[in-house]
Amino acid sequence: MFPIIFLICIALIIFLARIWFGHKTVQRLLSTPLNENERKIVVKYIPLYRKLPTDLRAKLDGKINRFRHQVTFYGVLELEVSDEMQFAIAAQACLLVVNKDDTWFKNLKTILVYPDAFKSRQVETNGYVQTVSEKVRIGESWSRGPVVLSWAHAAEGAFIADDGHNVVFHEFAHQLDDISGHTDGMPVMKNIKSERAWAKAFLDGYQRLLETIEAGGKPFLDPYGATDHAEFFAVSVEYFFEKPAELKHNEPEIFNQLVAYFNINPLDW
Repeated sequence: MFPIIFLICIALIIFLARIWFGHKTVQRLLSTPLNENERKIVVKYIPLYRKLPTDLRAKLDGKINRFRHQVTFYGVLELEVSDEMQFAIAAQACLLVVNKDDTWFKNLKTILVYPDAFKSRQVETNGYVQTVSEKVRIGESWSRGPVVLSWAHAAEGAFIADDGHNVVFHEFAHQLDDISGHTDGMPVMKNIKSERAWAKAFLDGYQRLLETIEAGGKPFLDPYGATDHAEFFAVSVEYFFEKPAELKHNEPEIFNQLVAYFNINPLDW
């Protein structure tokens, strides 16, 4: 009996030590500022970086460090993922959680980067019938990872920062959505009251988008958001960061919900 208890104690000590060292590593990464060259890369791909308040810039630096420590990047089709590419993608992803200290991409370990748009194999099942098709995509987000990105479009989304289209914001919005265990347009909320307010704002906005499209009108949000509730949320996130004034004017309730969720207001910048 004693050897078994001894081994259990050793295993417990090792387990707790790993947790402690992991926590200390995360704290060190979060408190480490980017160096001059790293900051130049971030500014190149996120010009908004210079407009961020000092405290948010420091938070973004630390979260970029944590992200790159946690995630492994793999180039596809012989693409070599450079440090510059990693910083560009990490900076855009971390901007979503720059002031959300209670939320993190904890399940993400891998990012696959294609040089450009890529073909994705889709399998649809209807009863006993399966239909296989290929669709051209610029990004994908899988539950529990990985995230798949087209580098050409990730870079374009960063450089053109006011058109409402950013594939990194879009796919990482899906990652945030998936933290709840369901990618359904309802990320983890603080309480039931918050869930109800969120559901009303986003269900109403989604219905307005559908009705505008069905009536042949020109919707404010990208029609791709009408695909389902998850895509509507991801598209709204793109507009929140890239066209905040227009989103507030056209969909004020959605804008207000996103301000509360992300704990930031891009209009302040």
